[in-house]
Amino acid sequence: MSSSSRSAGDNGGGGGGVCYGEEEAAAMRETLLQAGGGNREEDMEEIRSVAALVRRAAEENRRLWYLAGPAIFTSLAQYSLGAVSQVFAGHLTTLELDAVSTENMVIAGLAFGIMYGMGSALETLCGQAYGAKQLHMLGVYLQRSWLILVAMSVCLLPIYLFATPILLFFRQERDIAALAGRFSLYMIPQLFAYALNFPIQKFLQAQSKVMAMAVVSAAALLFHVALTWVLVVPMKMGLVGLAVALNASWWVVVLGQLAYIFLGYCPGAWNGFDCLAFTDLLGFARLSLGSAIMLCLEFWFYMFLIVIVGNLPNAQVAVAAVSICTNLFGWQIMVFFGFNAAISVRVSNELGAGRPRAAKFAILVVLMSSVAIGLAFFVAVLLLRDVYGVPFTESPEVVRAVASLGVVFAFTLLLNSIQPVLSGVAVGAGWQWLVAYINLGCYYCIGIPVGYAIAFPLQLGVQGMWGGMLTGVGLQTVILVAITLRTNWSNEAREAHSRIHHWGGSAKLISESI
Repeated sequence: MSSSSRSAGDNGGGGGGVCYGEEEAAAMRETLLQAGGGNREEDMEEIRSVAALVRRAAEENRRLWYLAGPAIFTSLAQYSLGAVSQVFAGHLTTLELDAVSTENMVIAGLAFGIMYGMGSALETLCGQAYGAKQLHMLGVYLQRSWLILVAMSVCLLPIYLFATPILLFFRQERDIAALAGRFSLYMIPQLFAYALNFPIQKFLQAQSKVMAMAVVSAAALLFHVALTWVLVVPMKMGLVGLAVALNASWWVVVLGQLAYIFLGYCPGAWNGFDCLAFTDLLGFARLSLGSAIMLCLEFWFYMFLIVIVGNLPNAQVAVAAVSICTNLFGWQIMVFFGFNAAISVRVSNELGAGRPRAAKFAILVVLMSSVAIGLAFFVAVLLLRDVYGVPFTESPEVVRAVASLGVVFAFTLLLNSIQPVLSGVAVGAGWQWLVAYINLGCYYCIGIPVGYAIAFPLQLGVQGMWGGMLTGVGLQTVILVAITLRTNWSNEAREAHSRIHHWGGSAKLISESI
């Protein structure tokens, strides 16, 4: 899994821009000399009894929930910003509801996936730098990520500017495409809010400052509900009001988090703007693109499911059933996004600190917790398979179609209690490109073709389509489990320090002071 570590004297990180004092150079030298063996005194103490194991597991579980709880709330709160806008749009006209939903799911959804994925590169670098106690590099990484994501926002602008012809190309109804295209123009400020927000979140997560993110997100959600009501109901501003409120709420999230950072609540990690941010941008961009491709291949997998199901006989019922299941699946994913963030932080922090055994133990504990929750979802879906579609539709035919998906949907929820955790491990360890290739092979070379073959030639319909695609998810999960089990975590700890100094721009300075 790992390449050979660089020596401390390798100059892989680019130029200077920051001067280090004697005390800091000595601390960094000590970090380098202690790195990578797994034999450090700070690593996990020997577990000699069942009681010690239970005590250790309880302590690790407490750490994980301290990170995962606020991260889950933050994901749900930010996910709800778009949902609230859609609820208010539903009180306008059906056409405006369709337009807002289309922009949210297709145009903004595409941008969200790319930006969230690219921002996830900071989970690797900031987490490992924090574990290695090189706090000054967190601010540099944050600024590099801002530069790259703002540049990507400019590249994504044509999707917003030409949303109408793009939607028409994919055979969207003309009136919906025209109105969704107009709404997309209004939502351009949200695109640039994404570019700043996701790097900030990963920067704060790496320092375990997740409660600050949750508080800001809660305040933004309350602000959004109030402002949307004022603009849409009393002021009757329609789509313009929805756009103003949604843009303003996302910028409240960004500005609230920036205020927290700039007011000094991240001492050592934020030291102001630094010229080092302009170095090593190419390597940083490559890691960011790997993160984006890894996550987008997962997001788009289920979008393909809906598109292909639309070609089945009785497509309206099939699409409605799949949409209900994917809606519920989206809420479950928000929960496991919290576990994803938590394990990514724990793994990157422990690898950066040179504690591979602690990283392995954190993975074991979070997998146990997530599988337990996944089993609860699995049992609930099987027990409620005949009724969980009722709140979403008044059509008995659609309810029956949803019930027919109960078994494959239950297994989907179970597998996706494990898969986000393993993806979080991958991000924490810096394996983004490897997982991107695995996702491409399992999802698109196996999952979709197998599902298509079962659904159409074998005529098993939507159950066959989803069941076939589930083989891709299952294969990906098995491969990630095998990789995680076979990984030499001591090598990963050494690689973490090599990565920090390669992209930190400080290796030359350290080698000169040793």
